[in-house]
Amino acid sequence: MDATSQSIAVGLVLVAIVAVAIGLWLRARAKRQNPRVDFTAARKQFSLQRELLEARFETIASNSGRPRGLAWKHCDFQSEVQFARDPANSQLRAFVALTISFEAIEGGGMEEVAAVSNLRAATALFSYVDGAWMTDGRTIFNLNPQQAIEHYRHTPEVTPAPVR
Repeated sequence: MDATSQSIAVGLVLVAIVAVAIGLWLRARAKRQNPRVDFTAARKQFSLQRELLEARFETIASNSGRPRGLAWKHCDFQSEVQFARDPANSQLRAFVALTISFEAIEGGGMEEVAAVSNLRAATALFSYVDGAWMTDGRTIFNLNPQQAIEHYRHTPEVTPAPVR
């Protein structure tokens, strides 16, 4: 084999290595941007961690300062959970209905409002990020989970029907 043939062979090998590297990089990037989540495992994980997640939600939400002039007094989470995917990034989300009671903060401008003591219906939002459930305390007021899913145009994630 002469020098020219060797140079061509080495060049082809280098091109092949670069092509494989680019292919692997693109594949890894696509997985990060649109991860395939094992819905059954994620759902089970949510169920196992639910109490901790709800406590974290209540802590974060009550420290958020919203609604202004009100302090979070108590959250009563409902048992049903609805799962859906965010259409923007395919991220799995859990929507849980809750009832919240508030009390006026002294000097917050809400002391004279009679409706402060009314119970408020809302939906707590949880997100599945990098294989773990988390919350940022996001609360969707006046919408139940199904309404929130429809309003934000999420794609419902349902458990497959049992095989007979």
